[in-house]
Amino acid sequence: MVTVNQQRVPRRRTYLMCSPEHFAVEYAINPWMDVTTPVDSDLAVKQWDRLRETLVGLGHEVHQLAAEPGLPDMVYAANGGFSVDGTVYGARFKHEQRAAEAATHHAFYEAQGWRFIAPSETNEGEGDFAYVPEAHGGLVLAGHGFRTEIPAHAEAQEALGRPVVSLRLIDPRFYHLDVALAAIDDSNVVYFPGAFSSASQRVLTQLFPDAVIADDEDAMAFGLNLVSDGANVVLSSEATRLAGKLKAAGYTPVPVDLAELKKGGGSVKCCVAELRH
Repeated sequence: MVTVNQQRVPRRRTYLMCSPEHFAVEYAINPWMDVTTPVDSDLAVKQWDRLRETLVGLGHEVHQLAAEPGLPDMVYAANGGFSVDGTVYGARFKHEQRAAEAATHHAFYEAQGWRFIAPSETNEGEGDFAYVPEAHGGLVLAGHGFRTEIPAHAEAQEALGRPVVSLRLIDPRFYHLDVALAAIDDSNVVYFPGAFSSASQRVLTQLFPDAVIADDEDAMAFGLNLVSDGANVVLSSEATRLAGKLKAAGYTPVPVDLAELKKGGGSVKCCVAELRH
């Protein structure tokens, strides 16, 4: 059982974000995108600014990637790569509409002096990879079924030198791992079982017996698309039930409104890549 009122200790993080100044829903590559629904660009920027200010206010460092015209989904910075201990496994997007984003991320990491591993396999960075550094010696959880291909899991394991556990996503609404599961500290996760195959659910139960379990309502509110520093959990303000569960488990929920960015199929985590030096 999760210990109630356990003292949670935050760890300072470094993040990468990209302004939604060019954000729009110009195509539909996931079930949340509706090209007939207008996007309020100014409001999207204001909501994103509030998220960035929230992370900085919690003591974290935020780097910014320059947004490029013609790439409306660049705001979802988590998808451009996956870093562990100074090594980055680069992204290779499934859909051509986002393919050009990969080069921009590659250039950022190289300029920052990271060891960059160019991918041969289709994968969408932290969209489908999560790192739990103190679970079973350091574990990468990897989603597949809609975007990232299974061979990328083996490629990531070779690139990063960490064991990778493959988890099959079965509901197209939860097309990336990061809308179905998140690390809430260095050894534990929160997830929605219904997003995963029955076998993957059994794997998660075995690996994380004390996980916080979300329900359909939490998942549909993009509550699992969150960012945690081990104590403070920044999540969609719509996910009130999940916020309550996290609070009961000793975490501090920090709600933010990202309603405009949800129109593109993402929320807090999609907008934030963690830079793990």
